[in-house]
Amino acid sequence: MIARRGVPELPERWRRLDVTVRDLPFALLLLIASLLPALRGNGTEIGGLPTRPADVLAGAAALLQCLPLAVRRRWPHVCLALVSAGFALDQIRGYHLFAGTALPVALLSAGSYLERYRRTTLALASAAFVALSVELYRRGPGEPAAEFVTFYLALALAWGIGTWMRSARAAEAERRVRVAEDARDAERARIARELHDVVTHHVTAMVVQSEAARYLTADPDRLDRTLAAVGDTGRRAITDLRHLLDLLDPDHGTDRGTEPRTPPVGRVLTLVEQTRRAGQPVEFTERGTPAAATGSADLVAYRVVQEALTNALKYDHGGRTSVLVHHGERQITVRVGTDGTGTGAASPGGGGRGLAGLRERVGVLGGDFSTGRPAGGGFVVEARIPAGSPS
Repeated sequence: MIARRGVPELPERWRRLDVTVRDLPFALLLLIASLLPALRGNGTEIGGLPTRPADVLAGAAALLQCLPLAVRRRWPHVCLALVSAGFALDQIRGYHLFAGTALPVALLSAGSYLERYRRTTLALASAAFVALSVELYRRGPGEPAAEFVTFYLALALAWGIGTWMRSARAAEAERRVRVAEDARDAERARIARELHDVVTHHVTAMVVQSEAARYLTADPDRLDRTLAAVGDTGRRAITDLRHLLDLLDPDHGTDRGTEPRTPPVGRVLTLVEQTRRAGQPVEFTERGTPAAATGSADLVAYRVVQEALTNALKYDHGGRTSVLVHHGERQITVRVGTDGTGTGAASPGGGGRGLAGLRERVGVLGGDFSTGRPAGGGFVVEARIPAGSPS
């Protein structure tokens, strides 16, 4: 059954209630069971005292043993003290109420929820049991001590189970903290990759264009075009950064209609044109028809081309560069290569963060990523990205 919108289901409503309210029904149920004539005298019995008829004190013993269970999680020490007092009255008077089953429940709850003075509580409870056992032995027909020891071990087992439950909860809480920390670390790494991909390409193009402008003072028209390209690249950088910040905004997309979440592969042509304006001859080829739904594949393909063109500007500036994007039925194939005839560093090493991040991104989607240096020189980046992966 599906709950009406805005109305939480019954289990959810129950979980929202205070723990005392949630524990009260069990306490009342045990109290009612203890007052039933059919269960009278069928409760816990230690010491061998004869069962006596119920009276006013029997009702008090039942109340002391049952009602405190409502606060067994909120105030476990109070619950254990009251239930223990009721149990002692029950056994010394010989009522043997069904409510005696509350004592192991109170011990289990104390072992599970008591945060402070655990050893002191255990010592006091043990001392109280010894005193009760001595009194029952004195009043009774002389039951063997093994009966009292066995019952004590059963109560200790209840405490031990509660302690185990407490440890299990602590371990689960610690695991959740670790999972949350790992998720935050992964998110920081993702943001770092996005910032690297967005900023590095544009800034590299602006640096290259600015360096070229220094040598164009004698050609005002070319200088003007170069400076205009620098300004256009800066504006694109700001636009992409805003787009990235929108993606990091948790409220992004809640009221913006059908605004795209990621840069489509079709924007690769914009990257190519920007790289050309920075002085890099780029040949662009696009084959196939983009699929209607590619998941994260289109963004990863875009980032592969972006990082490869950035490296081409930095390490093979002026060299012939080729970009191939092939849209298959189930994958997007990207190949970006340079011929090594340009100027720049000896190899596209840098800090290695860009290529390593791309390899990780492609690997997450189940694709293949490779880089290499052809025999004729230059550098090649290739990626095969399965389409339709969840974004």
